[in-house]
Amino acid sequence: MSDASVVCSNLSFAWPDDTPVLHDLSFAVNTGRTGLVAPNGSGKSTLLKLIAGELKPATGSVSVTGTLGYLPQSLPLTGDLTVAEVLGVAAVIRALDAVEAGDVSEEHFATIGDDWDIKERTRAQLDRLGLAELALDRSLSTLSGGQVVSLGLAAQLLRRPDVLLLDEPTNNLDLEARHKLYDVLSDFTGCLLLVSHDRSLLDRMERIAELTGDELRLYGGSFTEYEEAVRAEQEAAEKNVRNAEQELKREKREMQQARERAERRASNAARNLKSAGLPRIFAGNMKRGAQESAGRAGQMHAARVDEAKARLSEAGRALRDEQRITLDLPDTQVPAGRNLFLGEGMQVRLGGKAVFAAGGVDLTVRGPERIALTGPNGAGKTTLMRLITGELAPDCGQIKRNDGRTAYLSQRLDLLDPDRTVAENFAAFAPERPEAERMNLLARFLFRGARAHLPVGVLSGGERLRATLACVLCAEPAPHLLLLDEPTNNLDLLSVGRLESALNSYQGAFMVVSHDERFLAEIGVNRWLRLADGTLRETGAPAV
Repeated sequence: MSDASVVCSNLSFAWPDDTPVLHDLSFAVNTGRTGLVAPNGSGKSTLLKLIAGELKPATGSVSVTGTLGYLPQSLPLTGDLTVAEVLGVAAVIRALDAVEAGDVSEEHFATIGDDWDIKERTRAQLDRLGLAELALDRSLSTLSGGQVVSLGLAAQLLRRPDVLLLDEPTNNLDLEARHKLYDVLSDFTGCLLLVSHDRSLLDRMERIAELTGDELRLYGGSFTEYEEAVRAEQEAAEKNVRNAEQELKREKREMQQARERAERRASNAARNLKSAGLPRIFAGNMKRGAQESAGRAGQMHAARVDEAKARLSEAGRALRDEQRITLDLPDTQVPAGRNLFLGEGMQVRLGGKAVFAAGGVDLTVRGPERIALTGPNGAGKTTLMRLITGELAPDCGQIKRNDGRTAYLSQRLDLLDPDRTVAENFAAFAPERPEAERMNLLARFLFRGARAHLPVGVLSGGERLRATLACVLCAEPAPHLLLLDEPTNNLDLLSVGRLESALNSYQGAFMVVSHDERFLAEIGVNRWLRLADGTLRETGAPAV
C-alpha cells in the first residue's frame, strides 16, 4: 500500500503514578523501513503500544493509514496453543479440510473467504523464517524462544499488514534466524516501524528515527549513515561549545578590564577635583556623573557576559552524553600462547540426555585469544561455558585449568550482591586496593559520586553490567580468561558501546556467546567457534 503511514500529533502519555513518558510528540512515518532508536527507558515500546492502540494517550492523537500488524517484545501466548492457532489460520484450515471432504455448508465458505491458498502461503511464510519443519498441529510449549518470536512474526505477515510495528524482533534469535528475518523484512513493501538494538538489522533500514526527550528526529539512510550524521553533529556541537567558552572568557576579561579602568578614572578624578579646589557641590555632581557612566558600562558588560553564558548553555545542550569507558588493565595481560584451559572428550548429561556428540568435545583456550562462540539456540553453548568455569563437572573427559583466574558473566548478571552498593561490591572483589583508588576506578566505569553508593539491585541492565565489569576486571587477582554469555541482551546502543570500550581495554583472553555480529566485530574477535549438533568446530568470521 503506497500511502500506508503512521501520524502522531501532540502525543502525551504518563503512567498512573504520573511519571511522564512522552510529551507533545508529533511526527509522521510513511511507506518504507524505519528503525526507532533511543536509550532504554525513553518510551520506545510505549510509543509502539500507543500506535497499536494497546495504550491510550493522555492527550493528542494517533492515525494509522492501512491495516496494522504489531509484534510486541513479550508475546501473550500460552503453551497449549498450536502453531496453526498462533498463526491465526486454524479455523480457515479446518474449513478447507471440511470442504475438501465434501462438506459444502455455507459457514465453511464464509470462514475461508479469499484464503483458499492459506496452506500454501502459511508453509511459504514459515519456510522463509526458517520454520519449515514445524507441523501446524505442534504445541507452542515445544518451541524455543527464538522459534516463538519467528512464529509471531509469521502470524503478523500472514495478515498482510500495510503498517507493521516490531519491538525487538531479533531477541532470542540465533544468527541463522536473524538473517532469515533480515531477508523477510527487506522485502516488506509497507510502512515498517521497528525498535531494535541490533545494528545489523538497523543497517537494513531506509531511515532512522531517534527519540530524544519530546522530539522524534528522522535521519535518512541506514544506521551507519545515522552514526556518521550524529558524529558530525557532535563535532560541530563540541566546536560551538569551545567557541562559546572562549567568548565567555573574553567577555569576562573585558568586563574586568572595564571595571579596572573605571576605578582608575574615578581615583584620578577624585585627586584632580581635590587639587583643583572646586566647590563641593560641583565636585559631587561630577563624581556622581562618573559613577553613573561607570555603572552603565558595567551593566553593558554584565549583559554581554550573560548573553555569552546563554550561548554556552545552548551549545552545551546540543552535546550528547556519550561517555565511553577508558581503562588501563595491565593486570589482565596474558603471555601469548599460554594455555588457560584444556578440555578433551568433555561430555555432560542434562536431564538424562548427552549434550555433546559421542566422544564429547575438545577445546583449548590460549592467551590472549578473543573467541566468539556461536551456534543455534539450545546447542549447549552456556553448558560449555559452565564446564570451563568449573560450575559444572563433566560426566567424562579431562579438564585442565592453568591458574584458575577465570571470570564468568552469565546472562542473569547475578555475580554481585544486589543488597550491597556498587562501592561495597567493588571492595569485596578488590579489598587490598585503597578506597581512593577504588573510587577512581569506579569513576572510570562512570560510577561517580552518589552513583557509586547505589544498591546494585536498583541499577538498570546497562548499569548492572558496568558494575559487574568493574568488579571483575579490577578484581584481585584480575582474570586472565573472561567468559560472557549474551552480554548485549537488553542493552541499549549506548550501553553496548561502553561494553565494547571496556572489552577493548581488557588484555586477557575472552570467550563470548553472542549473535550480535556488529558487537563481535567491534571487540576484535580473532577466533570463531561454532557449536551445533553436539559438535564444536573452528569456523571463519561470518559474512555480514
